Amino acid sequence: MRRTKIVATLGPATDNPDVIEELIRAGVDVVRLNYSHGTHEEQAKRVEMVRNEAEKQGRVVGVLADMQGPKIRTERFVDGKVELVKGEKFILDAALDKNSGTKERVGITYKTLVDDVKSGNTLLLDDGRMIFDVEKVEGQEIHCIVMQTGVLSDRKGINLLGGGLSAPALTDKDREDIKAAAAIQADYVAISFPKSAADIVEARQLLREAGGYGGIVAKIERAEALDVIDEIIEVSDAIMVARGDLGVEVGDAELPAIQKDLIARARSMDRVVITATQMMESMIENSIPTRAEVFDVANAVHDGTDAVMLSGETAAGKNPVKTVNAMSRICEAAEQHPRAKVSDHRMALTFGRVDEAIAMSTMYTANHLDVDAIAALTESGSTVLWMSRISSGIPIYALSPREDTRRKVTLYRGVYPTSINFDQIGPYNISSKVAESLSAKGIVEAGDRIIITRGDYLGDEGGGTNSMKVVTIGNVRKTTD
Repeated sequence: MRRTKIVATLGPATDNPDVIEELIRAGVDVVRLNYSHGTHEEQAKRVEMVRNEAEKQGRVVGVLADMQGPKIRTERFVDGKVELVKGEKFILDAALDKNSGTKERVGITYKTLVDDVKSGNTLLLDDGRMIFDVEKVEGQEIHCIVMQTGVLSDRKGINLLGGGLSAPALTDKDREDIKAAAAIQADYVAISFPKSAADIVEARQLLREAGGYGGIVAKIERAEALDVIDEIIEVSDAIMVARGDLGVEVGDAELPAIQKDLIARARSMDRVVITATQMMESMIENSIPTRAEVFDVANAVHDGTDAVMLSGETAAGKNPVKTVNAMSRICEAAEQHPRAKVSDHRMALTFGRVDEAIAMSTMYTANHLDVDAIAALTESGSTVLWMSRISSGIPIYALSPREDTRRKVTLYRGVYPTSINFDQIGPYNISSKVAESLSAKGIVEAGDRIIITRGDYLGDEGGGTNSMKVVTIGNVRKTTD
């Protein structure tokens, strides 16, 4: 079974029930809604379609609502694009009409950019495809020198090399979109361009006030976020290594080491991590990935990422289902490597909670005993999160009566959500009833050895796991446990 989760972005290419059916059958674990595009009604319709189809297939698929954030862009050109030549002068004009761009100047969406840059700065446009050196700033005009020949078209992103732009992480649009995400009960909400832990705290408060229960994902895409990364991770449920804007700000050469460090930090702090951007970019047009893309996905798996994400490949590509199938095959193959199954996570540390100690003890036992599966009875999902931080080839089944918990764990590496009704289990013979339930679902069979973790009082709000038990399917004695 594939342990690394796949996040697929929805868009025009997936707005067909047949495609959604095939995507879920191909193994998509979480769908991403990109709030940079589409209306709230369109996004809600996509969620409804996904959840209906997932239920038909007996699957649980999570929903990630991705906020646009303060994307700083050029405005539009009269002719849609211009060709700029190295050495030419060009002006970013905050006062220019948004549809009046020419070969000499173009408007910008973020008017405060004129206060953030100065002579000597370097601006990168269109994900670094165009480079401008800032010559001077006069009033509402940023006078630049074009540093490489190329074409600049409408609505292209602008980054400051090294970071430092003052735009806030949460815009007015984001605040409205968070309310919409709460209305569809999104399982995760991703915040773009956070600069500090305060941005994540504010987003969580807005989501809770709107009635949302989802986790908060911090998209790491600003250079300055790296200076306070531990504080950001601490207040987040997950982080996303958003390699597009981050790579532009820090430089491509620095990005691989930063990705490895972010994955390691998130896992060490018991947080989930998603690796994103251009993972299978060529499959927007082609039916097979490049060798470089195969290596990229595999390396992220070896580094321990919880999930790998597809953006335009599924949202607007020609081969969304083939792309998911290809990514799934790569992940499965990479997971067979010994380095993907070995971990020394927290071996030298003490534990502050009983349920955390049980989770770590379970994984240590599972990795040193012939165990086929782990069954964790959980309300909040905390126990399986801790378990999933330990690299292993053993599947972890999160048995929960709560739909929100089952959806939340769809992002956890190596964790598989499974429904169970605690009321029907009762306080006695828990191990035998769990074994019977897993057998009935075809998850285990006679002779399999499993570890069951649970708390004394099923139905607690969370934090109650205090025991683990090793049992063999078909040989479970009926006792009071």
